Amino acid sequence: MLASETRDPVFESVVRDQLDRVEVALLQAAEADSPMVREAAQHVILAGGKRFRPLLVVLASHLGPASVDADVERAAVVVELTHVASLYHDDVMDEAGLRRGAVSANARWGNTVAILVGDLLFARASDLVVDLGPEFVRLQARTFARLVQGQIAETVGPAQGQNRLHHYLQVVSDKTGSLIATSALFGAKLAGASSAEQQIMAEFGEQIGVVFQLSDDIIDITSDETGKTPGTDLREGIPTLPTLLARTSTDPADARLLTLLDSDLTSDDDLAEALDLLRRHRSIDEARADVRHRAESARLLLDGLPGGPARASLQELCDTVVSRTV
Repeated sequence: MLASETRDPVFESVVRDQLDRVEVALLQAAEADSPMVREAAQHVILAGGKRFRPLLVVLASHLGPASVDADVERAAVVVELTHVASLYHDDVMDEAGLRRGAVSANARWGNTVAILVGDLLFARASDLVVDLGPEFVRLQARTFARLVQGQIAETVGPAQGQNRLHHYLQVVSDKTGSLIATSALFGAKLAGASSAEQQIMAEFGEQIGVVFQLSDDIIDITSDETGKTPGTDLREGIPTLPTLLARTSTDPADARLLTLLDSDLTSDDDLAEALDLLRRHRSIDEARADVRHRAESARLLLDGLPGGPARASLQELCDTVVSRTV
């Protein structure tokens, strides 16, 4: 993901070196006494990932002169461990069979082990964040609370009469935006950025986090190369931006699609048909337009930051997130 985010080769090299050290530290944080627990805890980490949250920590840490590499890397590990831990729990709830192109932990070791491994990684993140100080501990705890409440809200669904799209966007903000906002804020704090600049980064992280998830919504439908089964969210009945937009249609030609969206889609043939209809539906273009608009709003926030390669990289990150949907 970094390659398109900076044209400064020196800065790019520094950031890549930091991210490489984060990768090593992630595996170290997932060590365990039992070989089986170690394998399970490192399973999702070794499967790879975009490392979007560590990248934001690292980029934001270059907005000022005060960052210490060891602290930046520790903060990056904290947010990624929290994210990875949540994936173990998500996969149990979704009964997912694949994660990042590999067999999911719950499919390989069972739900109980997957849940407990997620708990272990949450505990390791909590242990590491203590070394950053009480303010970071408080931010991490409050972020975790938002993430969990977002997961509960997604599970329970909207209240009667509540707008389904508004409910969904709040879920996205809580489940995804909150941790990405904290990633950006962690980096800005470690950089010694001003209070105003820290606020900008927190808002930017929240907004680009929502964009990141909405782009994943689109990719889940349009791509066959996501590392998980295409249409997983569709089959599980999990609301996404394209399906919520499609549901607003009053066009009789969309009757079959709406019928499929209201079915359980356990049949592979029905899922394939629903995916085909959605991929050709105007809701995909509407969703892409929404993502572009939100990414541009996030980019405008960055005008309040000092110039330099860090800001330029964050600006290009907005383009990268949008281009994933095309």
